[in-house]
Amino acid sequence: MAKRLLIECGWIVSVDPAIGDLKDAKILIEDDKIVEVGANIEVEADEIIDASDLIVMPGLINAHLHTWQTGTKVIGSEWVSPDYHKNMHSNMATRFTAEDTFLGNVMGALNQIDNGTTTILDWCHNLRDSEMAERAVDGLEESGIRAVFGHGTAKPPTVEGETPYTHVPHPRDRLEHLRNTRLSSDDGLVTLAMAITGPEFGAFDIVVQDLKLANELGLLSSAHVWHGFNKNLPPEEQIKDAYYQLGEMGLLGPNHNIVHGCYLPEDQIRYVVDQGCSVTSTVMCEMHGHGAFPLMWVVRDMGAMPSIATDTNTLVAEDMFGEIRGALFALRFQINQQARADGNYPLKTMPVNSREALEWATMGGAKALRLDDKIGSLTPGKKADIIMLRANDTNLYPVHDPVFAITDLATGANVENVMIDGEFRKRDGKRLYAEKKYNQLRDDLMTSADRLMAESNYRPSAA
Repeated sequence: MAKRLLIECGWIVSVDPAIGDLKDAKILIEDDKIVEVGANIEVEADEIIDASDLIVMPGLINAHLHTWQTGTKVIGSEWVSPDYHKNMHSNMATRFTAEDTFLGNVMGALNQIDNGTTTILDWCHNLRDSEMAERAVDGLEESGIRAVFGHGTAKPPTVEGETPYTHVPHPRDRLEHLRNTRLSSDDGLVTLAMAITGPEFGAFDIVVQDLKLANELGLLSSAHVWHGFNKNLPPEEQIKDAYYQLGEMGLLGPNHNIVHGCYLPEDQIRYVVDQGCSVTSTVMCEMHGHGAFPLMWVVRDMGAMPSIATDTNTLVAEDMFGEIRGALFALRFQINQQARADGNYPLKTMPVNSREALEWATMGGAKALRLDDKIGSLTPGKKADIIMLRANDTNLYPVHDPVFAITDLATGANVENVMIDGEFRKRDGKRLYAEKKYNQLRDDLMTSADRLMAESNYRPSAA
């Protein structure tokens, strides 16, 4: 018999236009699914949750996270973009073991849960062998988070006599093994995707092979994209209209995700959006080290919904509430700046509303991960991935509009409860993970980070 849980809410922010925002309403959950949302739910329940002082909303979706880098938290606070590739991928990343990867993933995922994120696309782009891949998945599963595991390959410096990573296709054997064993289901808590080199970091024929493999295995593919072609290849190998060619080959669609894209020509952005590809902006990270605006404005003006993410905590905070604010305010500033340049300043109305920013972090992420039929809103029939914020906390109180409170004020410190797939992972403000085990993992992560930096001959310091 199904287990029934009834949540009696102070505020509900459903992110479902058909339901809207509700005051003093209820949510009925049976096992892992939302069954009903409304004011007049009168049923027998196995448990009733008093959330009368809480804002109840969908769990946040971090659509691009290098979880394996958790132990390197903001060591790159003052790095510019070339420093990241030099210090991380050409040095520190080459020293990661399978156990380092596990520790980063489990502790990074637990941190996401603690701060209100229920789903991540774990962009794990430092995998050298099957053991590292398996331990990365172990970390995600151990945490209890919902995750799309983006299997990616290492990006080491080129060694004479070896094939550079730009010319190495995604390892079919590794993917097929995962797809045929522990990640065979698309309905599990952890599912499989491909974090590919793409046209920015791979040779064009490799990109074609990787996209064909993703389509063959029915997997989402995701690529880091800046300019849309590999500037480090010889001129004759630089395919500047790569995405046009890939589209003409029938390799693009909703199963392909572009991350960043800040320097892509607008015609190519329009083309990939028209092909159905999703676009993820990591706004705080992009503003940290790049000179072009995030793609939020362009993508939304083309009628598509962007998704947002925190990217890497090596450079910036992995805080989705902060990312919501960063994305919202950056886009408002960009539009105001353009209006001023055009002589149309000041604007008469706010060009981007707060609810839209909340959608980027919920339904936008769900669409990008191809999970919008399962998560992203408090809609009956969807999975019970729910977070609850303390509305009486001093930084939120008094709540006049719950959406404004979420987008403009909330932090991870306000998260009282986190439910994933119908199970509490945080309750009454406390992480539901064995404290002794957590403390040991925390110590192990510090030991791992210290060793990696010592072996890399790197020690961060403020300039």
